[in-house]
Amino acid sequence: MPQDHIRYDILAQEALRGVIRKVLSEIAVTGYLPGEHHFFITFLTEAPGVRISTALKERYPEQMTIVVQHQFWDLKVTESLFEIGLSFSDKPEKLVVPFAAIRGFYDPSVNFELEFDTVLDVAANDGDEDDERTELAGTIERLVEPAPKGEKASKGNKADKTDAAEAADGDADPDAEKKPGADVVSLDSFRKKS
Repeated sequence: MPQDHIRYDILAQEALRGVIRKVLSEIAVTGYLPGEHHFFITFLTEAPGVRISTALKERYPEQMTIVVQHQFWDLKVTESLFEIGLSFSDKPEKLVVPFAAIRGFYDPSVNFELEFDTVLDVAANDGDEDDERTELAGTIERLVEPAPKGEKASKGNKADKTDAAEAADGDADPDAEKKPGADVVSLDSFRKKS
C-alpha cells in the first residue's frame, strides 16, 4: 500500500475539529444556542492542556462528556481550545478543553455526530502486521500530544444520548467512565524529518 506523505487523515481531523471551533465561536458571540440545538462534547481528561477541577478529574480519570445546553457561561474560544463555565451538581466549574482533546461531538437536535479515534486505537484494532504500523504504534506510546486519526459521522439511534440531554447542563455522561481511554500522540511524529 502506498505511503500517504500528505497525511490526509490528519488534515481531515483538523478540518472536522474546525467545525466544532466554528460552532462554539458563534455560540460564544451570541451567548445562546439557537432553536433546540445542544451539544454533547466528550474529551480526554488527561490530554495536554485540559484543565478541570481535581474533583472532576478524580471522577473522570480518562474522559468525560459534558452537555452544553441552557446553563453555561463565560464561553471563550481560541484557535486551539475553548473555555466554558458549567454547573456539576449545583457546583460551578470552569473547564478548559483543547480541541485536540475532543473525542466526540454530538448535536441530538439534528442527529449530527463527529467521532475522533486515536492512531493507536486504529492501528491496534486493524490487526495489520505491517512494519510501518508497528513502528507507528511504538512511536505513539512515547509521545505526549493528541493527534487522533479517523472520524465518522453517524446517523444511528442516539436515544441514550438524548435521554442524557434531559439532565442538568454540564452533568457528565455516566457511561463516559466505561468507555475506553485513548493514547496520546504528537503530530511531529508524522512530519517528514529534513
